[in-house]
Amino acid sequence: MNGAVLSVIVMTALWPPWPFGRGDRERPPEETGTIEDLYHETVEIDTTGTIAGSQAKAMESYRLFLDLASEDPILQAEAMRRLADLQLEATEIEQLQNNLQALGGEFGGTVGLYEQLLEAYPAYDKNDLVLYQLARAYEINGQSEDALRTLDQLISEYPETPHFDEANFRRGETLFVQKRYTEAEDAYARVLQGGSASQFYEQSLYKHGWALFKQARHEDSADSFFSLLDRRFIPDPAAPEDPAELYASMSRAEQELIADTFRVLSISYSYLDGPASITEHFEEAGQRPYAFIVYTNLGDLYLDQERFQDAADAYQAFVDLDPYHGKAPLLQVEVIEAFKRGGFAGFVLDGKRGFVETYGPASPYWDRYTYQQQPEVVAHLKTNLTDLAAYHHAEAQTNSDPAQYGLAARWYRDYLASFPDDQDADQTHFLLSEVLFESGNYHDAALEYERTAYGYPFHEQSAEAGYAALLAYAEHEQALAGDERDLWHRQGIESALRFADSYPDHEQALTVLTDSAERLFALNEFSRARDVGRRVVTRQPAAPPELQRTAWTVVAHSEFDQGNFAEAETAYVRLQGFVPADEAAERSEITERIASSIYKQGEQAQASGDSFAAVDHFLRVGSVAPASEIVSTARYDAAATLIQAEDWSRASVVLEDFRRDYPDHELSEDITAKLAVAYVESGNDARAASEFERIAGGDGSDEVKQEALWRAAELYASTGQTPAAATAYARYVETYPSPVPQAVEARQKLVGIAEQHGDYPARMAWLESIVQADLSAGAERTDRTRYLAAHAALELATPTRDAYQAIRLVVPLQDSLQLKRERMEAALTAYGKAADYGVAEVTTAATYEIAELYHSLSAALFDSERPPDLNAAELAQYDILLEEQAFPFEEEAIELHEVNAARTEEGVYDEWVKGSLEQLARLVPIRYAKDEKGEEFVAAIR
Repeated sequence: MNGAVLSVIVMTALWPPWPFGRGDRERPPEETGTIEDLYHETVEIDTTGTIAGSQAKAMESYRLFLDLASEDPILQAEAMRRLADLQLEATEIEQLQNNLQALGGEFGGTVGLYEQLLEAYPAYDKNDLVLYQLARAYEINGQSEDALRTLDQLISEYPETPHFDEANFRRGETLFVQKRYTEAEDAYARVLQGGSASQFYEQSLYKHGWALFKQARHEDSADSFFSLLDRRFIPDPAAPEDPAELYASMSRAEQELIADTFRVLSISYSYLDGPASITEHFEEAGQRPYAFIVYTNLGDLYLDQERFQDAADAYQAFVDLDPYHGKAPLLQVEVIEAFKRGGFAGFVLDGKRGFVETYGPASPYWDRYTYQQQPEVVAHLKTNLTDLAAYHHAEAQTNSDPAQYGLAARWYRDYLASFPDDQDADQTHFLLSEVLFESGNYHDAALEYERTAYGYPFHEQSAEAGYAALLAYAEHEQALAGDERDLWHRQGIESALRFADSYPDHEQALTVLTDSAERLFALNEFSRARDVGRRVVTRQPAAPPELQRTAWTVVAHSEFDQGNFAEAETAYVRLQGFVPADEAAERSEITERIASSIYKQGEQAQASGDSFAAVDHFLRVGSVAPASEIVSTARYDAAATLIQAEDWSRASVVLEDFRRDYPDHELSEDITAKLAVAYVESGNDARAASEFERIAGGDGSDEVKQEALWRAAELYASTGQTPAAATAYARYVETYPSPVPQAVEARQKLVGIAEQHGDYPARMAWLESIVQADLSAGAERTDRTRYLAAHAALELATPTRDAYQAIRLVVPLQDSLQLKRERMEAALTAYGKAADYGVAEVTTAATYEIAELYHSLSAALFDSERPPDLNAAELAQYDILLEEQAFPFEEEAIELHEVNAARTEEGVYDEWVKGSLEQLARLVPIRYAKDEKGEEFVAAIR
């Protein structure tokens, strides 16, 4: 290694360290270029060779040179200086190698050389360098006063020397050590007067401040310290702006320098008015980016002294000075910590509150910075928000104070508003929900629980929050009414369904799902209720039996109310399996539901036109649910449907079974009517008749019973059950005398039946009844009743006629004739009554019969018994008398027949008119027994 280079390294190592570790002092430049130029040079090092020559050899050479006593004083002086320098360097190296052990003898020799040089060559042009080195030698030799004297000589005799600043700085250092602070201040000031370009400028600023500090001139010393800090923390634009970053980029020695500068400033201001003095300085000198460090260090100093209030004031002073500075929140945190260390719990709480109010998300602070730029502030904001919320929450739980609950909720909300995506947001949200629930704010609690449960990825409280929301919904609903309650109730159901969907494995999920199904059913939302219920019954593993029972109930009822009766039947059957046998009432109700479901299927089939499917369903009610109350109705409807479908035979069977199984049923009468119809339609009139008669004897309306009795009588008659028919007709006449026309018809039927059975008295009685009914009919009398009455009267006259005909005229003629005439009068009267009805055919018959009465009387007179005691003359005379008596009757008969015959002109020509004509031909042959002459039709027309 080159000896000169080595000497520089050794000198640098031995020179007393600069304040703050600055050890990069430079020697006066002797060559052009910079260190940076070395980066562009290629250096080849030969590690195998040996260095020719050494420092000792160079020194020996200089000694030989001096021994030669060169006549050139300049060379002599230069040689002496070089020898002294080499000797100084050698001594420094040896001293370094021996851990700075005293080598006074060596330095003494070096000092002698320098002194000898100065004495021998006072005009030597490098004597400033000699003085500089001499001062160094004195310092190394521990001769500080000599060194100080030598430095004073240097700066006095050589004010332009390149070592001027260094000399003054070394003077200042020596004076400072000697506690000659005023003189040290002046020495440092001389360096500072040379300008900031000096390499000793910053060290001089630092020691200048200390010199003033040692004189208790704290405000003046602060100016020097602040000037030093300005140089370090107000860099060029390319350097970092953050003092912390600048500090981190410094060397360790520089960092120690800066740290000590801040420390001494803190001590200075602690002797002044503390943070007020700092603020006053910055207000006069202008704000500085490192200002927060000054306040911080002062606060830290106070903390070390356990002056907690002063520490808090120091930190707070910077916050007050520049509340939205990037570091202001951190000093606000220090305020809180100071109070915490001092045990001022109330101030701690106020500090935390002030922090979040000043640096919350809406603060102007965040107009300057982002969360990413200030993670430390964000962390403290989170901590303080959490602490405030937790404190008030605990207080609320202890005292049940609504105000405390409100504050806890406020801070939890602020936390969530500030950090909605924070990893702890879900837990904070859950705590907010808890606060709201505990304070009785169930409305907001329900909503926040929902956000906690569903607004974040799954977390530890997710399911618990979802279930708690349902409890909050239920609590709040109790305070509502009307439409508001209904709306909230529905929201609660939706929340419950969401809970069951989101957390199906929760222990309450199936219970919640089942309850939701019930509540949906209560709202008549049958489709959703059914679907939710089916989710319960199809869940695997299976839900507990009690929940399945409830769910099947909802499913079955919902299907039923939607008209899905087949599905309802299946559901009710499944439900039945969950109802214990000892719950008779419940099982009975389910049975009825099953029966109703089947019955409704029948109604649906009937409505769609599938009558036979309807019948099958109606009849299935009895087989599936025989104990149901609607079995009878279903069987009845089955019969009615069969009748409608005209399946008379099957309808009859169903109806018969119904009446057999339900003899006292209220529908019995209707069953009878339907059976009657079925029998009639199936051709079983005989059985139909008895059903109609049953109807007639039932409790129906008189109109129905009347019609049924008539129908029964007809059917009895048509099926040859004459006695039954007669009984029915007679009952009809007796029971329903009005309307008269129908009753008269019934009598007419009875007349026929009596005639059929040869019951002459009955026949006569019913004929008389017809006449009397017509006679008393009044306004109800009709042509039909008159017609039937006329025929009845005509028939009723026959017995009188026969009685008349039965009388023979015997002697004594007077007696028998008298009787015959009486009976004739009776017959005439009877026939006269019949004729009076004005019924043509009856009138012609009556006229004919009357004429024949007269004619028969005339004939009877001619044919009467002659007295046995008459002689021939008397007999002839007797005959003449009889003829005279009989002739008028014959004339009357002819006249009546002529009246009857004359009806042909009115278009009447029946058997009676014909009979009259025939009688007239016999009685008046000359007039009526002529042969008619006809002409051909065509000829007649011509």
